Amino acid sequence: MRSRQRMFAAVMRLLLKCLRLGRRRRFKLVRQVEQLWHYGHLCLCSLLYNSFTNGDVVLDSLFEPVYWLVDHVTRWFGVVFVALVIGLTSSVVAIVYICLLPLILQTYTPAWICWHLAYGHWNLIMIVFHYYMAITTSPGHPPQAKNDLTGISICRKCIAPKPARTHHCSICNRCVLKMDHHCPWLNNCVGHYNHRYFFSFCLFMTMGCIYCSISGWEMFRDAYAAIERMKLLEKERLQVAANQTYYQTPPPTFSFRQRAFHKSVVYLWVLCSSVALALGALTLWHAALITRGETSIERHINRKERQRLQKKGKVSTAHSMGAGWGRARCDVPLPVLQVFRNPYSYGSWDNWKVFLGVDVPRHWLTRVLLPSPHLPHGTGLSWDLPPCVMEQRTPLLAI
Repeated sequence: MRSRQRMFAAVMRLLLKCLRLGRRRRFKLVRQVEQLWHYGHLCLCSLLYNSFTNGDVVLDSLFEPVYWLVDHVTRWFGVVFVALVIGLTSSVVAIVYICLLPLILQTYTPAWICWHLAYGHWNLIMIVFHYYMAITTSPGHPPQAKNDLTGISICRKCIAPKPARTHHCSICNRCVLKMDHHCPWLNNCVGHYNHRYFFSFCLFMTMGCIYCSISGWEMFRDAYAAIERMKLLEKERLQVAANQTYYQTPPPTFSFRQRAFHKSVVYLWVLCSSVALALGALTLWHAALITRGETSIERHINRKERQRLQKKGKVSTAHSMGAGWGRARCDVPLPVLQVFRNPYSYGSWDNWKVFLGVDVPRHWLTRVLLPSPHLPHGTGLSWDLPPCVMEQRTPLLAI
């Protein structure tokens, strides 16, 4: 009897030990899972943490697949866009020579004929020259050797020296000196060595389209009215043909040459007017950037830097958008009047002289109004004071 009691007690003690051991193991497993969860959460937060993260960074991350698709489509369709520019421009020139020029020579006075011939051919030469130079001139790339330059950063994508104002083009997969943007209509990047060619092409193309739109306005109205008459007569001809007898004849219609002439004039005016509006807006935008001495990428960077410094109270919000190098006139003490300035700006007029390469007054004729393949100031690796800028004032606050 006692042996049975002892055995039962031993079994009960063993059972209680197993229950306590299972409970401890279960609690230990739960604690391990909680520790792993907290550790993973901490790792995820540490990987995603960034003091500069804001709404723009989140949107850029969400649109990264779209950017990748656009980059690859632009890379492959660049040749198509260039062919489209050449084809449309050639069609306009062909219409002017075949349809409009004979009419001008027959109806205009000698003075107006000389004006149209001189201005039209000068504008055409400037368009062809600057477009050819823009698509064939390399924008400039930094050297790959790290010992050639000092005090520069390293590009994270191509692991190469990255001088000031240099940015990486995801389409060309290379760093570009003073990069403005990648233009699909050029199938080339717009950078240090071809920025002037790109802007000049946009300017002269806009001027040419405005010239064609204004000069051809009366012809466009007449051609549009003639096309409407063609449609009306065609409708009447079909009605007469339906009820025609042997002795009736249909009304006269326009010939194929007349139809082609009127439709070509309408096509020319609509195309030139559309290009003038779209390209004119782009030209004005780049003209404003050149006036401020910055590129499209630098405008975005300067705006972000200005906002960051304003939040920290290091720049004045009232004068942060001011232009020029002079001091702001106000009664507030000097430390409060710090203004964010672009360090590569020399003033509006000097910025244009530096951009166009105008060193002496005669360069306005030889380098601006006439085709000129002269190189821009500097090498794009360092930004010293250009010779056309007589005096440089230190900005109050710059990056």
